[in-house]
Amino acid sequence: MIEEKMKYSPEDIKTKKLYLDMGLTQEEYDIISKKLLNRLPNYTEIGLYSGMWSEHCSYKNSKPVLKKFWTDGSRVIQGPGEGAGVLDIGDDQAIVFKAESHNHPSFVEPYEGAATGVGGIIRDIFSMGAKPIASLDSLRFGSLTNTKNKYLLNKVVAGIAGYGNCIGIPTVGGEIEFDDSYNGNPLVNVMCIGLMNQADIKQGKATGNNNSIIYVGAKTGRDGINGASFASSQFSENEDNDRSAVQVGDPFMEKLLVDACLEINRDFSDDLVGIQDMGAAGLVSSSAEMAAKDNSGIKINLDLVPQRELGMSPYEIMLSESQERMLLCVKDGAEQNILDVFKKYNLEAVIIGKVNENSQYCLTMNDQVVCDIPTRSLVDDVPTYTHELVKPERLINPDTSFDFEVENPYETLNNLLSQPTISSKKSVYQQYDSRVQTNTVVDSGSDAAVVRIRGTKKALAMTTDCNSNYVYLDPYQGGQIAVAEAARNIIASGGTPIGITNCLNFGNPDNSESYFELEESVKGISDVCQKIDAPVIGGNVSLYNETDDHSIKPTPMIGMVGLIEDNKNIITQDAKGSDELVYLIGDTFDDYSGSEIQKMLVNKITGELNHFDVNQEINNQELVKDVIKKSLVKSVHDLSEGGLGVALTELLQKNELGFKGQVDLTKKQLFSETQSRFLISIDSAKQSEFEAIMKNSANLIGKTNDIELVDLELSDGKLLGNMMDLKKSWEEGLTCLMK
Repeated sequence: MIEEKMKYSPEDIKTKKLYLDMGLTQEEYDIISKKLLNRLPNYTEIGLYSGMWSEHCSYKNSKPVLKKFWTDGSRVIQGPGEGAGVLDIGDDQAIVFKAESHNHPSFVEPYEGAATGVGGIIRDIFSMGAKPIASLDSLRFGSLTNTKNKYLLNKVVAGIAGYGNCIGIPTVGGEIEFDDSYNGNPLVNVMCIGLMNQADIKQGKATGNNNSIIYVGAKTGRDGINGASFASSQFSENEDNDRSAVQVGDPFMEKLLVDACLEINRDFSDDLVGIQDMGAAGLVSSSAEMAAKDNSGIKINLDLVPQRELGMSPYEIMLSESQERMLLCVKDGAEQNILDVFKKYNLEAVIIGKVNENSQYCLTMNDQVVCDIPTRSLVDDVPTYTHELVKPERLINPDTSFDFEVENPYETLNNLLSQPTISSKKSVYQQYDSRVQTNTVVDSGSDAAVVRIRGTKKALAMTTDCNSNYVYLDPYQGGQIAVAEAARNIIASGGTPIGITNCLNFGNPDNSESYFELEESVKGISDVCQKIDAPVIGGNVSLYNETDDHSIKPTPMIGMVGLIEDNKNIITQDAKGSDELVYLIGDTFDDYSGSEIQKMLVNKITGELNHFDVNQEINNQELVKDVIKKSLVKSVHDLSEGGLGVALTELLQKNELGFKGQVDLTKKQLFSETQSRFLISIDSAKQSEFEAIMKNSANLIGKTNDIELVDLELSDGKLLGNMMDLKKSWEEGLTCLMK
């Protein structure tokens, strides 16, 4: 092989151990040089290995854990392993969805980091042959007393809005949580959902001797070079050094790519062998992964790769993460059909290589071979690591000393409603275009978003959820609760949960306690998914979420989709008028560990989780689903952060209703966060039929009115105060903190 002219020779790389700065370990370098190649790799080759063997691309630390996910299910067409998962929704239709993280880039360059996160997940969806129809986000930031965190929030939201609004895909929902653990490491997770005919499904593969590899989209530049390795390492506060690892997006070009690729899939499906976006690790990841699926060889001429900067090296071309780029494998002889479609959309498309049968991954530039390695060595020969599991001390000897008194329930509730995690996120979601495509039925502000499926009576409910406080206190139960809460949101909107994706945001896997959190939460997630027939069909792992050795709280975000069989069953969380009967579904206990009231009163999370019973959760969900299908309810709202007091306020605030009632709970229990509970309002004429179904699971606690006063008798006191003042606290809490 002719060596490319690089600054560092293979001998330099070995003696100076340059691979360590790229994220490879000494042991990994030895595997590459001594076992896989039987020679010293050159600079380009070691760069390709560093990107493909990063955690972000290979899941080398998390793969043993991910295998424990339940991925079967009655609707699964495509599970983990492709660009996104696919579920059968009947009538020969399917939905495609996945979530991705863009945490590190969003800390360094929040606007572009968030924007390109949106672009990347959209490409995963249409690469499967599906039209993107909706997106959601899940965001975590540090305390808003910190000016930097306010800046990050503003810029991240602007980036999501700027990209999503321009491309014409509605951002219909999401969640935001605030905690000091995210001060140096915000989380920016984005989920996208697509709709397709089952016959149109595509895979990312490159196979068939002499078939062509076509590059399409933006030119390759020096932005985001080896971003996969950047995303697989710890942060330092010296963030300026990392700016080169962040990409810049162009949503207008992405819109052209969406339309062109969907047209090709529709009109030239037989010519299109495979398609994949150039995401993490850029051109090398897409080409190597596509070829490795059939143990194909691939040869690419880097001189043909469109470049927007002069003098780019093979390393830079292959590991650039410039956005809005796709890679296609097209049948030999059919290339012109594909090129003509892209030309119609004014997209640059170039044949840059060919598939062969020699199983080698070969790159040339300036008539020189600059890389010649086994294709599978980049994808399938990555070592996997298991780690010692050490249960954190806080879980072995939990601090259960937290206690509090509630003198004035109204005053406590008023303060709780203004906390940033609980308060209204309208100032955020009003920046998103949630109605573009005109299929959004319910958007941000209810338990789940709902998007109708045109030409049918069906709709999709979708949500993102995770309470990191619970996972911190009990990774297994916290993982269970994350799925259970997502399912409650789907049920409360009239849907049936059918599958999940996830973003597993954790700290350094070399830390035995962090690895314990990862494994236990995966077990909890998987167990509940199997019980409710909502399999894990894909997702994302984001480890190394630490800054200067300070880790985030474990945050396994759940993105769930539910199917609404009949649009008449769509329901929202707000009571519709006065004289509606309000019921509390489920039992309430003294559950304050990890609660928002604990955080508000002592600014820390301690204790242990109790009283979560997955069978009781499922029973309550099934009962609620039944009364919704029988058209017996006016509104349904799940109880989560803040407990009954917060949920009741949210039930009443939209239509500015009052409430009068009585419940056998203490003043403290008004703020308990016991799981498996709902609030439901019904027309009084439906009372007998409703109670006959719910039996002992429903407790009538009062009735709505138009007096704008909340008057709730408790077993040891009363919640009494002006509803409009509560609404004001809830509406203005986040806005005031951001000023």
